[in-house]
Amino acid sequence: MSAAKVGVGGTAASLWMIAASLLFACMGVCVKLGSAQFPAAELVFWRGFIATLIIGSYVMVRRLPLATPHARTHAVRGLAGFVSLVMYFYAISLIPLAAAVTLNYTSPIFLALLLALWLREPVRRGFYAALAAGFIGVVFLLQPVFAQDEWLGAVFGLGSGIISSIAYLNVRRLGELGEPEWRTVFYFSVVSALGGLPWLLAANPFHAIDLRGWLLLVGVGGFGVLAQLCMTAAYKRGKTLVSASLAYSTVVFSSIFGALLWGETLSWFGWAGVALIVASGLFATMLSGRADTEAVTD
Repeated sequence: MSAAKVGVGGTAASLWMIAASLLFACMGVCVKLGSAQFPAAELVFWRGFIATLIIGSYVMVRRLPLATPHARTHAVRGLAGFVSLVMYFYAISLIPLAAAVTLNYTSPIFLALLLALWLREPVRRGFYAALAAGFIGVVFLLQPVFAQDEWLGAVFGLGSGIISSIAYLNVRRLGELGEPEWRTVFYFSVVSALGGLPWLLAANPFHAIDLRGWLLLVGVGGFGVLAQLCMTAAYKRGKTLVSASLAYSTVVFSSIFGALLWGETLSWFGWAGVALIVASGLFATMLSGRADTEAVTD
């Protein structure tokens, strides 16, 4: 393959990842706006339900097989992803959007830690120093959040990052087992919809939803699915480390949206924490035994 083709492919992959980051940030905006009208678990239901409809339609049109011998791994991935998503949506409703997104994006740090300590994968020199820098970044970011008495949102945000790492570990396992990405996303969407259904029923599923509410629900589901598709395209066409680096641009887009829509700002201490978390995630991915720990995010 010529250098020109490689370059074009890399550029296309980068554009796909930037598009995914923008779409994930748009989903976050819809979640924050919708949190005044819907509980987080109900938003997760609609996120999963709309995604199931979209991907299910694709499956039916293409006549793709849904049968899988790895149902248990799908279930673990789906359950961990559902819990993480509920915590993430609660965090978005309680603390600045950029802070919630950054805390959720600690998942690569915890994933790298799981790979090194639990699966005993080899790591390179400097790996644990990179992780330590990430945890210092978490402390930096949490300091202003706790100071503003937003500790519950911070706990939910960090918890979403921790539990996401379990979901991503199972995503990696499914990839190693040969499961196609669309099937993994489909079953995650189904589990999310089923997990959120009790909250929907408890909240009276037939309560009136105005046009603004429907637009926000469609935005949560639609932006989420489109972002996942763009991210999948980026990881398929480009280098994992480059794609993982550009994934953090979601923090930038979320910061811009937070400032424009809600006047949210972080202190310099908070931004230092964001920088440390981003750098730690990238270096941990680079220094782990394998650089293909892609995070097919929620």
